[in-house]
Amino acid sequence: MIRAIFFSTFDVNEGPKVLHQVPADSIAPSSSSSQTPLFHFPSVSSYIIPRPEFCSRLITFCTPTHRVLSQPVCLQSSSYPRNAYTFSIALVLDASTPFASYATVTLKLASLLQTLEEQSRFLSRDASAPNTGKIYALCEILLEDLNNYCESMIPIDDSNTLNIKLFPTYPPPPTLYPYHVPLSTVRLDTLTDPNWDLTMLRVLPYIDGVNSVKQISLLADADYKLVRKAIEHLLYYGCLLLLDIFSFSAIYAPTAEFASFVEDTEMQEECARYIASPSDRTGQSYQHGLVSGLQLVELYLALKQGQTLKSFYIEHAETMDRIDVRRFVTFGVIKGFLYRVHKYAIATNPTSRRKRDHKSKNRQKALPLADVGAQNDDLDAYTYIVDLERFLDGTHCFDEICTELMISEHELMGRLKVVGDVQIICR
Repeated sequence: MIRAIFFSTFDVNEGPKVLHQVPADSIAPSSSSSQTPLFHFPSVSSYIIPRPEFCSRLITFCTPTHRVLSQPVCLQSSSYPRNAYTFSIALVLDASTPFASYATVTLKLASLLQTLEEQSRFLSRDASAPNTGKIYALCEILLEDLNNYCESMIPIDDSNTLNIKLFPTYPPPPTLYPYHVPLSTVRLDTLTDPNWDLTMLRVLPYIDGVNSVKQISLLADADYKLVRKAIEHLLYYGCLLLLDIFSFSAIYAPTAEFASFVEDTEMQEECARYIASPSDRTGQSYQHGLVSGLQLVELYLALKQGQTLKSFYIEHAETMDRIDVRRFVTFGVIKGFLYRVHKYAIATNPTSRRKRDHKSKNRQKALPLADVGAQNDDLDAYTYIVDLERFLDGTHCFDEICTELMISEHELMGRLKVVGDVQIICR
């Protein structure tokens, strides 16, 4: 939120001087005012109206409680006193307010006022008293419009109109990996436009909460880097959430946030509606929820470390028969009271493995030509052992390994048994 906007110039007799300020007396209060200014202007005036070398640059500085953004402008001409006219329009924000979007507004304001001054001496010929006239009105409308509507359109004269929009700034999206599964939080088909990026239009049909980023790029027949950029763009604007690849061999466990689910009956009702199996999402039974809140709490508490989703499903088959397992897990992850326990592979003796691989390679070279089939089989085994080696340092989860090598977890476990000397850690 903008706390104040003020316009200042360099007076040849008084030096840096505030001519217009909104709200009144917020920067340089009059002698008759008892209001406390947001900051002491004389102590920072050299940053508001600096030397010519620092003009035409965005200047931002902080006081103990506020941040000031300005772009001073110095115009050289013999028609001005001392052959120069220096001015600055500045925005005052709270010190903790993100200021990236406000910086753009400041630059545009300075550029517009410079153009108006060069065209018609709009600023230097203004003889209005302080806090009156067109410049003051401009500051007043800007403050009200940007704070209330985040945009403003102000006609300056017959030839110039000020159009400014304050675009929100979002935090950078989380790092996107090929094994992440994007899930839309909005109806993407209602937002699309024929003029959208072609890669984006090809990607959208495959964002269903099931396909990973790598799978989406393959299904859309698009370059992975372009697909990743498109999905990151949707992530930035909050249109997507990231999930893990669903698998019955996965392990899930409740977090400390599970207590909020136990106490929130509305969330329990929402969960019951969301996780209903497709065959039960119609009729009166769906309206009242298929499972009670107590049953949901018991089911989520039954998930624990060391127990796969398959074992959990078999143990609670009678109740889970009425529940969509994927949605059951997804709801807990989205709400934050369920987390995925990932599996990592660590080679306990990489040196001996390399020696064994070296011997295997030499043995393949020594095979007679009659054993071409056996040689190819050994070569394939050697190849996937080498491919696995870079993932066996305990920093790559099974989802990542399976996605990169395009294999299932069952096949990965088979290869790890062939490699040997590998320890599986769940965390």
